[in-house]
Amino acid sequence: MDVQDAFRLHYAALYRFSLRFTGDPDAAEDLAQEAFVRLLDQDLPDGEIRPWLFVVTGNLARDRARKQKRRRRLLEEHPPSPSVPELPERAAERAERIEIVRGVLATLSDRDRTILLMREEGLRYSEIADAIGVKQTSVGALIARALRRFSAAWAAQDGTDESSD
Repeated sequence: MDVQDAFRLHYAALYRFSLRFTGDPDAAEDLAQEAFVRLLDQDLPDGEIRPWLFVVTGNLARDRARKQKRRRRLLEEHPPSPSVPELPERAAERAERIEIVRGVLATLSDRDRTILLMREEGLRYSEIADAIGVKQTSVGALIARALRRFSAAWAAQDGTDESSD
C-alpha cells in the first residue's frame, strides 16, 4: 500500500485519535500529518501501517505535551516582562533621532556607511573585510576612521564641535 492509500484509509481515525489526545484541532491535524510524513521513510508491510501510525502519533502527542509543560514551567519561573507602550513624546524623540542618524550616515561615503552598518549588525571583521574587499587586518582601522567621520558629521549637524576631544 502506498502512502496516499494509507492516508485515505487512516487519516480520519488518526486525526480523531490526535484530537482526543490534544483537545486542539490544529495540533491534531499537525500530529496526524507528521505521522504520515514519517511514514514516507518507512517500508512496512500493509498490516503494520495502521498500528505504526497510531504509535507514532501517540509518541508525537506525548512529546508535544512534554514540551508545552516545560514551556509553561519556564514561563512561570521567568515570566516575560509586560511591554509598556512607549509614550508618544518618547516615540517622537526616538523617531527624530533615527532620522538624524540616517541623515548623518547619508553624508558618509558608501564604504564608511557600509562598514558602520555591518559592524552594528554584528558582522565579524573577516566578514566585513570580504564584503568590502580589504584585508581583515585593515578593518579595525577602517571602523575607527568611519566612527571619527560619523562623530564629526554628528557634531556638525548638532552644532557642537567634538573634534577637539
